[in-house]
Amino acid sequence: MSDNDVRLDYANLLAPRVAGGVDPARLTGDLAERFRAAHAAVEARRAKGDMGFFDLPRAAGTTAGVKELADGFGQWFEDVVVLGIGGSGLGAVSLRDALLGPFWNDKSMEERDHFPRLHVVDNPDPVTFGALLRRLDPAKTLFNVVSKSGSTAETMAQYLVARGWVEERVGPERTAGHFLFTTDPAKGALRKIAEADGIPAAPVPENVGGRFSVLSPVGLLPAAICGVDVDGLLAGAAAMEERCRTPELAGNPAGILATLLHLADTEGSRPIHVLMPYSDRLRSSALWFQQLWAESLGKARGLDGSPRHTGPTPMASVGATDQHSLLQLFIEGPHDKVILFVAVEDPGTDVPIPPIHSDVSTLAYLGGKSLGQLLDAERRATAEALRREGRPNATLLLPRVDARALGELYMLLQIATVYAGALYGVDPLDQPGVELGKVLTYGLMGREGYEAPSLQAGEARWTV
Repeated sequence: MSDNDVRLDYANLLAPRVAGGVDPARLTGDLAERFRAAHAAVEARRAKGDMGFFDLPRAAGTTAGVKELADGFGQWFEDVVVLGIGGSGLGAVSLRDALLGPFWNDKSMEERDHFPRLHVVDNPDPVTFGALLRRLDPAKTLFNVVSKSGSTAETMAQYLVARGWVEERVGPERTAGHFLFTTDPAKGALRKIAEADGIPAAPVPENVGGRFSVLSPVGLLPAAICGVDVDGLLAGAAAMEERCRTPELAGNPAGILATLLHLADTEGSRPIHVLMPYSDRLRSSALWFQQLWAESLGKARGLDGSPRHTGPTPMASVGATDQHSLLQLFIEGPHDKVILFVAVEDPGTDVPIPPIHSDVSTLAYLGGKSLGQLLDAERRATAEALRREGRPNATLLLPRVDARALGELYMLLQIATVYAGALYGVDPLDQPGVELGKVLTYGLMGREGYEAPSLQAGEARWTV
């Protein structure tokens, strides 16, 4: 490990540095043994082929296919619209915001080096989608429809709307050229349509689920179309995957993170886990983690079928903004939270603060400093304030926000998630809790084979 790698500083989770912290001796004692068992369980599932996200950084064929599609489409269009929900949208949003930088869609064509604007529509809100379509030129717009199953109601409804909109304006014979699918390699509605209409379709590996798909064509394709360095992303992910191969807890960053967060929940009564990056470019990455941690670990049953109703509650936050909205709760509210900061050591760009109003004491100390210095001082001060109040926290240190560092960060958090699943004794890859809502939606919308449910509406006397 070097200063150019993503690092985890977990000193503020340990005693006696923080009141009630974990005894460091346990990291080479019982916690090391627990992790060794969790590591073995994950490796066993990986050997069975269940956890394909581990292998994405070295999937040369998939990467080559992404690059080929991106080269073929990237600068033909002015706008690319990703239609996807959950992991099918969050990955693209987080990559766009982190690696294309602020205000990408507001930049001129020259400022974007002739790469397209990137929009991600992850909710079938008619107001939002209708407003977006009114701003686009159909002749210069590409839709990337992302659904592994090809049956996601929200995404497929958006696809039908988009297809009708394009067909009406450019003609049926040219419509297919405005679509690109990311879906199952062999089956599903999108695969069938792609084959019938000659629409290119990037494959999502069968053993990669939506929330673990950011480094698959789901996230890589729209990013590559807009010029993101996908090789750098995958190189960073590969480096982190290699660092996390060891069953020795002390040397495995994902193992340390999973172990200490699991312990904070199960022994420390701290089930709320806050990811708080001090970088606007990583706001969306916190939301991406929120889905990853929640959907993977919130389970009613264990791997053995026993009832569990377990799982921590993740929360996305951002510094320094939320120091003025949530920090009061974090410091003086219930002792039920762990804060995981994300620090960026080299922001790449800084803004100096001029020494104006040097005669005003409340302003004079800022002159000659920079906004980057202020933001980092805010983070360090917040971590220390939490520590002094007995509030455990840790910090993920990124050398910079670039493709390699983001690849490292995403792989670290994904591996930590499956280790945590093993520690909780649950399956981090399924999501049975969302299926009932899907079935009821199908019935309400009249899908063949699904009965319209009788919903228990409130009586009039309970309505105001």
